Amino acid sequence: MDDAIQIDNRWYIPAMSARADDRNRVLKSGDGFVVFSRHGEMGHAGFGDQGFYYRGTRHVSYWHLLLAGREPVLLNSMVHLDNSRLAIDQTSPDLFVDGRCWLPKGSLHIRRELGIHDYVLTEQLSLTNYHQETRAFELTYEIGADFRDIFEVRGNTRPRRGNDRTPQIEANAMIFGYDGLDGVTRRTRAGFSPAPSRIDANTASFDIELGPGESCHIETTISCDIGEAGFLVPDHDRTMQAIEAEVAADRESRTEVITDNEQFNDWINRSVADLQMLTTRTRHGPYPYAGVPWFSTPFGRDGIITALQTLWTQPEIGRGVLTFLADTQADGEDPANEAEPGKIIHEMRDGEMAALGEVPFRRYYGSVDATPLFVMLAYKYYRRTGDREFIRGIWPNISRALAWVTGQLSQHGFLVYSRHDAKGLVQQGWKDSDDAVFHVDGQPPRPPVAICEVQGYAFDALRRGSEMADLLGLAPLASDWRRSAEELQARFEQRFWLEQIGTYALAIDGDDRPCAVRSSNPGHLLYSGIVSPERAARVSAGLISPAAFNGWGVRTIFEKECRYNPMSYHNGSVWPHDTAIAAAGMAAYGHKDDALVLLEGLFNAAIHFDLHRLPELFCGFERISGQAPTQYPVACSPQAWASGTVFMFLEAMLGLHVDPDAARVSLDHPRLPDYITWLRIRRIRHRNAELDLIVRRHGKDIAVNIERRAGPMELNVTV
Repeated sequence: MDDAIQIDNRWYIPAMSARADDRNRVLKSGDGFVVFSRHGEMGHAGFGDQGFYYRGTRHVSYWHLLLAGREPVLLNSMVHLDNSRLAIDQTSPDLFVDGRCWLPKGSLHIRRELGIHDYVLTEQLSLTNYHQETRAFELTYEIGADFRDIFEVRGNTRPRRGNDRTPQIEANAMIFGYDGLDGVTRRTRAGFSPAPSRIDANTASFDIELGPGESCHIETTISCDIGEAGFLVPDHDRTMQAIEAEVAADRESRTEVITDNEQFNDWINRSVADLQMLTTRTRHGPYPYAGVPWFSTPFGRDGIITALQTLWTQPEIGRGVLTFLADTQADGEDPANEAEPGKIIHEMRDGEMAALGEVPFRRYYGSVDATPLFVMLAYKYYRRTGDREFIRGIWPNISRALAWVTGQLSQHGFLVYSRHDAKGLVQQGWKDSDDAVFHVDGQPPRPPVAICEVQGYAFDALRRGSEMADLLGLAPLASDWRRSAEELQARFEQRFWLEQIGTYALAIDGDDRPCAVRSSNPGHLLYSGIVSPERAARVSAGLISPAAFNGWGVRTIFEKECRYNPMSYHNGSVWPHDTAIAAAGMAAYGHKDDALVLLEGLFNAAIHFDLHRLPELFCGFERISGQAPTQYPVACSPQAWASGTVFMFLEAMLGLHVDPDAARVSLDHPRLPDYITWLRIRRIRHRNAELDLIVRRHGKDIAVNIERRAGPMELNVTV
């Protein structure tokens, strides 16, 4: 590779937009999100990604606070545990006039609270004078709006842009505007209460005089508008109340997990808060957007995997994902967008560049795995909830998805991909950077490509589809899909297993050549259940070998393989969700000791990351005692399926299952790691009943007790 951290696929962030600095602070709500510096600023420092974004466009690119012409000194900056607000404490520096210090540092205290609710960002600023004399000074906000499409912010250049409007100035507000080439006007209003002493196109200044112990307060409201529909200008308290109501409702809807290990609880609590923040309420229900800043939008694969991870704690997310994806399922063929009848969407974008086709992601179907994963989620949602009528309602979508799968199998023998447009993704599995699939000598495969884990997804989708067909009384269809699953499994074992490397090929290319590369992908095969028990044991052992497991997680490509690079996006890095899927597969085959190794690695990694937040990925360097994992410069943080990993681990280690046809919860050979003595689960809901459990470890023995039961709910434990 020419650059160790280069992401070859043009649709990823250029390496120069590094995000390894943990000083950014992130808030998200609905279709809006904001990236601040620790100082609560945007664009004054950092790597170019800061700003307030709404529906794919940066509506505020610059936001800077000055006190008497100087930058305040940072005392503290913290996003609340529930992600509801950013709290910042600042003070005045030494302020001089004609060489004389007229205000010593620490005399003024600034307390700022910022929150975002969809397309509104509000700040409440309180300023207190702790000096012994009255002081007069100026406080100034500097604000700018560049209306850049998020792909421009990520590094894409455009041959031309629309027109920036001349800012409108009101007594208490400035309004920025941009007329896009897509015919849409985007506007931003920055309003202040009380009105500033002076205001122009980019600054709002307040003349302030405070006696000893006196305080003043300023509220700022930034509102976004698309299409000149008008601005919503709520006050700060109303905004915070709306945010807090959403956080409280989400908390009540979830199953709660608490352990006796406070650091583990920190990981759980951060993951809960991040999932709540990343989940957007769409007209179809809740949908977890993939990650901030670059992927804060619906992704099919990411939404499905996040829903799978959290089904046992919050099945409502699974229902929202299924409903959204059913509504956006492809009806016809469109090669430019990789659409084919029955396919599930890969990605949706609202920005100007997507609307104009400058990037293909307005509605883009270029993923080979989202379609079978959709069927897998539908089945698992039914197993969790017993909601047969919902499955009946989306049955046409399930049938069309499996028709696409069986059509692929009939034509190619496996599920394959090859892009149909030069703007599209070259690789269309979850490892979708250009160089993520290759032969043992590093050469790219000739399309169409059959990547290994997708065959497992297809197998599981077919057998789960057959079970749902039986459920709905469609026996002939169920029989056909069951037979297709068995035939696929036999073909897969014959063609993909490579004895010389002791695992499954990464892929098979269009020349029928296997990519004989050791990778993390076979971990997904364990999750789907396509692997024979004998080979599952070998795959599991390989995933915790020193070449694969770096002490924190599973490397995407094993050490010493041709393209292995611990700093690459997909060829040697560690992705938490990838490791969790492997662990869930290990546990399903009875290899819970191996799964516990992976759980301990990611738990220890989470301890080291800022806020105990696992990022999208981190570098695959070997773990060194006393050192933290090496951050990957352009990783999204927070990221949905990284946040969901802890719940997938817990479900796998507990062997937790719910009977869809009865009010019954089962724990199959539950295990706890040696750093957790007890684990309490509250509000397992099923069929209008609830159960609270406590799981205790006594050496290697496990005891499970019911602490509360509301309604007729049974508990079965197999030890």
